Amino acid sequence: MAKITLVDDDENIVTSVSLALESHGHAIKAYYDGAAGLAALENDPPDLAILDVKMPRMDGMEVLRRLRRTSDIPVIILTSKDEEIDEILGFNLGADDYIHKPFSQRLLIERVKAVLRRAGRGEEDAVAGPATAAEVSARAIKRGKLTLDPARHDCLWDGKPVKLTVTEFLLLQSLAQRPGFVKSRDNLMDAAYEDQVYVDDRTIDSHIKRMRKKFREVDPEFDAIETLYGVGYRYRES
Repeated sequence: MAKITLVDDDENIVTSVSLALESHGHAIKAYYDGAAGLAALENDPPDLAILDVKMPRMDGMEVLRRLRRTSDIPVIILTSKDEEIDEILGFNLGADDYIHKPFSQRLLIERVKAVLRRAGRGEEDAVAGPATAAEVSARAIKRGKLTLDPARHDCLWDGKPVKLTVTEFLLLQSLAQRPGFVKSRDNLMDAAYEDQVYVDDRTIDSHIKRMRKKFREVDPEFDAIETLYGVGYRYRES
């Protein structure tokens, strides 16, 4: 199924989560502190990372921040904190999902399935077989300076690569599919999260803000994603 790296300093959680995920066919590598986890994620990138927030040597938020400099692998954050600001910070740093402790194993399994599916690494991909060239071409999107290739998870702006997380890519794909048409936050939630995950409006706003920042690092004049206050977002027609 999928290679999953779990980083958490709680041995009981590592054991129970590993057993649950392995029972669904996933291969698990576990680490007990943030520094060791980050080194493993950089040296042997998995299909999905699950990070605790409070850990010795380096907390999960710092692991995520450093990881996002070079990698777009999907990340689920685990935390015992209840403060909303921590969740917002996690999404701002590029987390794909967020689960509060204590949580049920069933919930975790469903969240893992949803994130892997959004990343194109779900169960259906193992049996679907390779896409034809025509199918890949049909899925690719070209909008002015923007090129999106969902089959390869590639994003280019004026020929320059822009590294997007899975969630960011899906949000941009939804907007770029119909330039000039407004997408409400609910529309964007459906596009990026499906029905398995509930997020609030501020989560979508955080993803859009982070996405714009990435494009402006490539092109300071980037303004292709427009905000319609109180309504939603749209991709500017070329």
